[in-house]
This record gives sequence, structure tokens and C-alpha cells, in this order.
Amino acid sequence: MLPFLKILAKNIAKGPATEPFPFGETVTPKRLRGRAQLDPARCLACGICSHVCAGGAITLTDTPDGSGMEFRLWHNTCTFCGLCEHYCPAGAIVMTNDWHMAHKQADKYSYCEVQFVEYPLCEECGKHMHPHLQNRLSKGLVGAVKAAQILRTCPECRRRITALQHVKGTAFTTTDRSST
Repeated sequence: MLPFLKILAKNIAKGPATEPFPFGETVTPKRLRGRAQLDPARCLACGICSHVCAGGAITLTDTPDGSGMEFRLWHNTCTFCGLCEHYCPAGAIVMTNDWHMAHKQADKYSYCEVQFVEYPLCEECGKHMHPHLQNRLSKGLVGAVKAAQILRTCPECRRRITALQHVKGTAFTTTDRSST
């Protein structure tokens, strides 16, 4: 009689063949690149993420008072390529598997993640200083000043400390060439 009624009855008995979303949770693959997320505590403020961002979604702006940097990620512009995560030397940016980014049309110009990355304070003078890159941590000693002390001081204080140690004779050892 009507062959489509047999097919319809079979499909109703079998149940849905698709995901239950939006009425239930859906399966998200482990390697899905969703929304990018910044950990401000790990950020070195090097700017590599904004440089490699294919969509130009990441902007870094120094605050007027010099106390830190504003990290702004526009989710509408992000292409989810993962270059920011790949090139971040400190691992501060991670691609989450959160892909729920539906929003109202009225919110399209405010749909961004804003984080504040605070610059550390100099141990000598107390001013905010730009964070140093991770590769400087592995250099060990510079003269007689330990690298850890160098990383906790601003460039002006670092110059002053190194000059004082050089004047005292502790920065470098010199050989007496007059006897040769």
C-alpha cells in the first residue's frame, strides 16, 4: 500500500539517529579546539600570541600607569587555529574544548575575554617592571649576580647593582698581566 508508512514506523521504533543536543549533552571530541583561555599568572607579556594570531583576535595593551598589560581576545574574530597556544613560551594560553559560543547579535561587539596581566615589582625600587622572558631563567650566573636576583630587579637597578659589584671587584675576576 503506502511503502513510506513502513519506513516511518520503522524509524519511529528505532529512535533518533542524531545527537540529543540541545535537549541533552553531546559528545565533544578530546582534541576539539574551542575557546582560547589565558592564565594571567603564567603570562610573560612577550606578545608572541598577538603576533602569531591568524585572525588578529588578540590585542595586548599596556596600562597607562605601567602596572600591567590588558590581554583582550575577541572570540568572534578567533579562527581557533591554536597558533597562540602552540607558540606561547610559558603555556599561558590553552585551547579549551568549550565550543558553546552562541550569543545575541547585540553582544557581538562586547564578546571578548579581557584579562589583566600584572607586571612584577622591582625588589630594589618597588616600581613595576616588564616581565622577563623564560629563556633568561636558564642562564645561571651573569658575573657574580645570580640570575634570580637579576630577574627580580628593573633594568635601572640591575645596572646599578652590577656597577657597584664591578667597582668592588666582585663582578669579574681579572688576571694580572703585568707579570707575563
